[in-house]
Amino acid sequence: MRQVVLDTETTGIGTADGHRIIEIGCVELDNRRLTGRHYHVYLQPDREIDAEAMEVHGITHEFLADKPRFPEVVDEFLAFIRGSELIIHNAPFDVGFIDYELSLIGAQYGCTNDYADVLDSLVLAREMHPGQKNSLDALCRRYQIDNSKRELHGALLDSEILADVYLAMTGGQIALSLDSGKDDGGEQGAAKLKRAFNLKVVRASEDELAAHEKKLAQIDKASGEALWRSL
Repeated sequence: MRQVVLDTETTGIGTADGHRIIEIGCVELDNRRLTGRHYHVYLQPDREIDAEAMEVHGITHEFLADKPRFPEVVDEFLAFIRGSELIIHNAPFDVGFIDYELSLIGAQYGCTNDYADVLDSLVLAREMHPGQKNSLDALCRRYQIDNSKRELHGALLDSEILADVYLAMTGGQIALSLDSGKDDGGEQGAAKLKRAFNLKVVRASEDELAAHEKKLAQIDKASGEALWRSL
């Protein structure tokens, strides 16, 4: 499965007031592994940035003066997310801004869901941790993700952090899927684990197997039967 973790920074909090995207950051996951591919761009919004927003991300209008406008990058951006599952924290905010930017270009571009599915990691976090704080910073503390570089919000940095948080939140799902009711023991089980986690499989030597059997025999003698044999 190809997934793209996405974040944006904007000139303000709502498209109803004509606020625009000024930064997009994306990182790619393939089968739950970071591939190293990313998409990152700053954008000229052709409007002033609210002071409150600037306090959050630190991006100034002067910095954006020579940056491209959204119509100039829309095709490469859509190509990057096309066919993926987008992972976004508080997805309605970012998707709303992307859809607004697409609408300003023309109806022919449609909306975000025409190019990718969307998974809201905030909704997922609230389902997993009801009644608790589920901001990105709170999740970093809960899952022991290092976000010490996050003095200000930044789309690419936040998408990298969210990728780590998402993988930590969902880390048990691959392991659980191994117990599917089918007999996947031995070679098949080891192969699944290796594919899922890229683990090095180290098999017991003949001497180690003999020592293990000897220990089981001692347990059999002392207790009647080693539980290991019934697993």
